[in-house]
Order: sequence, then structure tokens, then C-alpha cells
Amino acid sequence: MLFNSYIFLFSFLPITLFIFFHIGSQGHHRVAISWLVGTSLFFYGWWNPAYLGLMLGSILFNYVFGTILSNLQTSYPIKSKTFLYIGISINLVLLGYYKYTNFFIENFNALTGSLIQIETILLPLAISFFTFQQIAYLVDAHQGKTREYNFLHYCLFVTFFPQLIAGPIVHHKEMLSQFSKNSIYHFCHTNFSVGLTILFIGLFKKVVIADGISIYVSPVFDAAATGHPISFTDGWAASLAYSFQLYFDFSGYSDMAIGIARLFGILLPLNFNSPYKSVNIIDFWRRWHITLSRFLRDYLYFPLGGNRYGALRRYTNLFLVMIIGGMWHGAGWTFIIWGALHGCYLIINHFWHFLQRYADLDTNIHNSWTRGVSILITFTAVIVSWVFFRATDFTSAITILKGMIGLNGYQLSPFYLEKLNLLVKDSLLHLFYWELTPAQLLITTLGPIFFIIWGAPNTQQIMSDYKPTLDDDTNSIADQFLIKWKPSAFWACITAIIGLLAILGLGGVTEFLYFQF
Repeated sequence: MLFNSYIFLFSFLPITLFIFFHIGSQGHHRVAISWLVGTSLFFYGWWNPAYLGLMLGSILFNYVFGTILSNLQTSYPIKSKTFLYIGISINLVLLGYYKYTNFFIENFNALTGSLIQIETILLPLAISFFTFQQIAYLVDAHQGKTREYNFLHYCLFVTFFPQLIAGPIVHHKEMLSQFSKNSIYHFCHTNFSVGLTILFIGLFKKVVIADGISIYVSPVFDAAATGHPISFTDGWAASLAYSFQLYFDFSGYSDMAIGIARLFGILLPLNFNSPYKSVNIIDFWRRWHITLSRFLRDYLYFPLGGNRYGALRRYTNLFLVMIIGGMWHGAGWTFIIWGALHGCYLIINHFWHFLQRYADLDTNIHNSWTRGVSILITFTAVIVSWVFFRATDFTSAITILKGMIGLNGYQLSPFYLEKLNLLVKDSLLHLFYWELTPAQLLITTLGPIFFIIWGAPNTQQIMSDYKPTLDDDTNSIADQFLIKWKPSAFWACITAIIGLLAILGLGGVTEFLYFQF
């Protein structure tokens, strides 16, 4: 079931909320949690009921292993570590089977000339997210940081539907400690108004902005896949459009997840914080998919040694972690290259900081000019990496990059204009810019996006007076913005308009891009 669908917004969500608060307000907290677990499983099974058994099996296995690890941690630490390795290995084998079997067989056949054939293995929805979340739980249980005695609570930790499909990746102690509060089970007008506002902002980002921009992306990437030469303007238009589409798609999902959880009085961790405002790649990974970066840092980079064994080991660890991060996103060489690029970016960034410290130079970016240049360089590097992220294969990505450096001319090509003419007629943007040509539409659509990304406050800053996320630091930078949400008639009208525009665009429901990972 998709957040951006009529059945979710007008049936599943209101029914789930009403019954949860009705049961919880009468003091039946365990029944309310059972209801939430049941509806979350229904939410997941809506996509493919056949994989409900897989998820339940994964939950049961990890709960049992977590209990064993918690019991062994104090008395038998060596046995605990052995069980931890077994638990992590089984989780990774399960993930590897569903996500990478076809990829490995295809590459094995290509290298050896073999003709091994198996049926295509469908990737279960959210398997990457709930697998990583449970691996983190096993590690925390082994280290004595958390434990769970109640199987129902553990099920809620894994299946809570606002964060189930595409994150954020939450820790056990972040989630279950909130459900232990009595106030959660009573309807709160403030939580409802804050949550609904964030939900509508996220829905608007997804339906109006991200889905609207998508019409500029596919024609160029599809043409590159067929070997069609890509011009400079085509390449940059499509690459910028995809960078913006992915930005607002993931930002929209993150907002919707936070908003839906807040309707229940639950705070989720911040997962997206204006990453295109980053002044370097290190900063980018502190802002993009924050909980995944946290997982890779805490459960992979640090165990590999982090920066404790010298610069060479540090750079090697960074590179390996980003390669694994790329593979986590998808089973394909383009994702591995994307991860390798970001690994190289991080190495260069850290080495640059080392040179600055060695030369005793000021590493802070004080004036707007140097900050602007730093943001531009970072954004350009990210755009190049997104080309590999979006392209169907390495050749297609190179074709687009050749166009972006001007090897195939500079004009907006006729094939792109023709494709846009057809797509614009069927898109939501046609309602707003119906008198413009595709070329003019391209400029007038992408132009305002620059202002929204770099000049406007993000959702967390707008909502900062009401603590929108768990342990975020947006309050420290929110005062510079005059646009801040308050429970008033004015903001009620703004929220209603944003929500109405988003709902009007729900006709062609599209999946969130991160659902495929």
C-alpha cells in the first residue's frame, strides 16, 4: 500500500488511527499495540501477501536470537559473539538470496560462458530496511544496549508501518520507549495538527514536485539506453531533473513517514536534512539518508577500524563502506560504481581536510562566496554520481556524461522536445503551464526548484517549534527563517491548500523511488 494513494489516505490511515486511540484511551494498551501490529502487517501484505511469511519468519528468528544474545552477553560473552555472527550471517544470506542471486548468476554466466538459468527472484518489499534494522538490534543486544522480553513489542518495532517500507532505520530503544508512555494512547490535537501538516507537505513534494519533474527524466535516459547520442542540454536537463526528482521523492517520503508517525504521537529520527545545501561530501552524508549513514558508520565503518589505524586504513574503510552502501541500494554495477564514486569523493574530502590542517589553514567556510562555490562543487559531484544511480547500465551512463560535457552538441534535441510534448499533455504540470512550449516549461519548472532547495526552509525548520523529529538539531538553525508553523487559521488554510493540490494529483499513483531498494 502506498502513502500516496486514496485507499491509504481515506481508508486505512483514518480507520487505524480511530481504532488505535479508541482502544488505547480505555487503557487496553496491549490490545492497541496488537491492533497496530496487525494493521502494519496488513499494510505490508497489501503489496504481496506471499511475503508476509518471510517477514514474520525474519521477525521470529531475530527475536529469538536477540533474546539469546541478551542472556549470553553478561555470562558468556564469547558464546554471545558466536551467536551474533551466526545471526548476522543468516540475515545477510537471506538478503543476498533475494537481492543478489540473479545479479551474481548473470555475471557468472557472462564471465564463464555458462548458461545457468533460474526463475527471476522478486525482491520482497522493504527487505533491505527491515534486515538492517534487525541486524542493528542484534548488535545492540550483544553489546547490552537493549533487550526485548515481549514478542509483541518486538513485532511493533519491526513492522510499524510509517517507517516499515523505506525507513528511517530506527533503533529499538528509540521506538519502544515511546510506546511505553501512557500519553501515546490518547488522541492529541497538537500531534494531529503537526502530523497532518508534515504529511501534506510530504505528499505535495511527492505528487506535485517529484512526479511532475519525472517527465523530463525518462526520455533522455531511455534514449541513452538505446544508444541515441545525448546533447549537452538534454543531458544536463535530465540529470538535474532526476537529481531534483529523487530529492523531492525521498524528502516527501521522509516527511510523510514522520507526519504519519506523529499522528500516533511517535517521533521518528530525522532522515533527510536539505542535503543539496551541503558544503562537501562529508556534510552530504550527514544530511542524505541520515539513518542509513548512521547504520553504516556504527555497524560497519567503526567495526572495520574506522580511523583508528592510520590514514590508509581509514581511506580503505571509507571506500569499502561506500561500495557496500552502493550494493545495498541495488544489485547492479551502476550502483557499485555510484558507491565507489562516493567512496572516492569522501577520500578526497578527508585528504583535503588533512592538507588544510597540515598547512594550518582555516577550514571553516565563513563568507557566502566560498560557501556557494563549495555547495556548487559538491552538488555537481553528486549529479555525476546520480547519472550512474539512474542509468540502466554503464554504457548508458557514459553516453549521458559524454553529452553533459558537450561531445554531442548543445541544443535541446528534437526527439526530447517531441517526447516532452506528449508527456506534458498527460502530466499534472499541464494544468499550471498549459500555454508554454516544452522548452519554456522545462525552464519555468526547474527554475523555482532551485529556490525551494537552496533558498527556502525545509520542513523540519518550518515545524521546529513543535519538535518534528527525534533528537534533531534543526532548532539551532531555525531562527534565521521567518516562516515557522503555528496552530492558526492562516496555517490551517495553507495546509489545506497544499493537501488539496496534492490530493488532486493522485490520479496516477506512482511508487516512491526508494521502494525498489
